[in-house]
Amino acid sequence: MTNNKNSVGIVQTKYFNIEENIELESKKDFGPVQVAYETYGTLNENKDNAILLLHALTGDAHAAGFHSETDKKPGWWDDMVGPGKAFDTDKYFVICSNMLGGCSGTTGPCSINPETGTPYGLNFPVITIEDAVKVQKKLIDFLGVKKLIVAGGSMGGMQALEWSITHSDMVEAVIIIASTSRLSAQGIAFNAVGRNAILSDPYFNNGNYYNQEHQPSKGLSIARMIGHITYLCEESMHNKFGRKFKNEINGVDIPNFDFNIDFQVESYLAHQGQTFVDRFDANSYLYITKAVDYFDLAHKHGSLNAAFKKTNARFLVISFTSDWLFPTSQSKEIVQALIKAGRDVSFCEIESPCGHDAFLLEFETQTKIVKSFLAKNNGETNE
Repeated sequence: MTNNKNSVGIVQTKYFNIEENIELESKKDFGPVQVAYETYGTLNENKDNAILLLHALTGDAHAAGFHSETDKKPGWWDDMVGPGKAFDTDKYFVICSNMLGGCSGTTGPCSINPETGTPYGLNFPVITIEDAVKVQKKLIDFLGVKKLIVAGGSMGGMQALEWSITHSDMVEAVIIIASTSRLSAQGIAFNAVGRNAILSDPYFNNGNYYNQEHQPSKGLSIARMIGHITYLCEESMHNKFGRKFKNEINGVDIPNFDFNIDFQVESYLAHQGQTFVDRFDANSYLYITKAVDYFDLAHKHGSLNAAFKKTNARFLVISFTSDWLFPTSQSKEIVQALIKAGRDVSFCEIESPCGHDAFLLEFETQTKIVKSFLAKNNGETNE
């Protein structure tokens, strides 16, 4: 654990149980559901200072702080959450929960099906972003929150958009970072290839690989490699690796002349794939990427303009110049639709060489923008 005076410190993941069934967008009833969540800061007397952080594709409820004194790595958005940070825990009650279908404490395919006593596997129902928000709303009500700010990057931005429309009476402000109102055909294609890598793994066993000697590790690793390529950009990959070989002698690159790992970028992707296998579930990857694919506000509401006429919130939309997965053009589409719907929206494109991952890395610039936006939401003149 680092000695950071602006850290929220030691935090604990908590669990909330929804005993009644939830009607999913597919019209299926599903339950019970356990929700893993963490909170930072204190809910005020009026219960109107809450911020819900919504994680990206493979994130979890651990957004900030450390789970123990020996933790070496803080929560996934630790640079943005804490005293004096973008999401200032001296002012706000910050909440983050693991998404429905995940594998980090919230009910998902690896959870035990109470009807069978075994993991759901592919018997888990197909879910959508709307379903995830339904579960989150149950948690927010349980915590007693009356008014809410929602914020998220990537898939988290999709959830924030859904929140703003479905619960317009509660949501006062929305922060959308490196996200979209619907995935492009290219984005769907990348997800499809990742899912096929998992489904084709010889140990996938129709999703029933839990407690087996072998897991679909190879397929999940390849899916992560494919995904990770989309999170970077050509410039960042060139700056990190170029065409450098893994092996060299006296500054001279030494090729293997076989099909094992030769280049540093290959080694990097292999490492990312392996570390991902150690923390994520293959079935969860199938379900969550499918939920992302299905998300399409324009299709659901008739048009993007019609969708945003149903929200009453102020919006901040942030994009990054080198993000080709969720490019600035998709953020501008959201902004233009919000303007046409007569909504209050601010937009900023941040210059960055970090690709889609910039929303996790460019915290200094984002902090200034987010703090300014939130200050206006609170009626403050100076931050």
